[in-house]
Amino acid sequence: MALWDRIKESASSMQSQLEAKKNELKSGAFRDASMAMCALVAAADGSVDPSERQRVASLIASNNVLQNFPADDLQRRFNDYVNKLTADFDFGKVSILQEIGKAKKKPAEARAVVQIGIVIGGADGDFDASERAVVREACFALDLPPHEFDL
Repeated sequence: MALWDRIKESASSMQSQLEAKKNELKSGAFRDASMAMCALVAAADGSVDPSERQRVASLIASNNVLQNFPADDLQRRFNDYVNKLTADFDFGKVSILQEIGKAKKKPAEARAVVQIGIVIGGADGDFDASERAVVREACFALDLPPHEFDL
């Protein structure tokens, strides 16, 4: 199986797992950590161009699990996190990993945040090394073993 096909299959599998848990994923900590994860994946290479920001925003708006929350609220939070990363990537990343870490109190939510990162990272068919690295760092912030997610 080609790498691209495995990435698509993995992202699809993660999305199915997320949808199965949709009713459990309604807390503010999950919402904030998910948007922080989306921003971190979008900016994984150190920058976010407008088309990438728009692509991730569209993925957020169309994600069934994230429809538990108002779309404009998610968009605002995502943009705030992206702005932190674009202003100072290293400092912003520390702040965002702390935000992601707040979801570790509920293991199902923590796993879902990582799964969202994988879905967002793999949505374009290329879950690249920088995206994998930031999702791996998020695993550590959430006290989850990266190998559980093939990272």
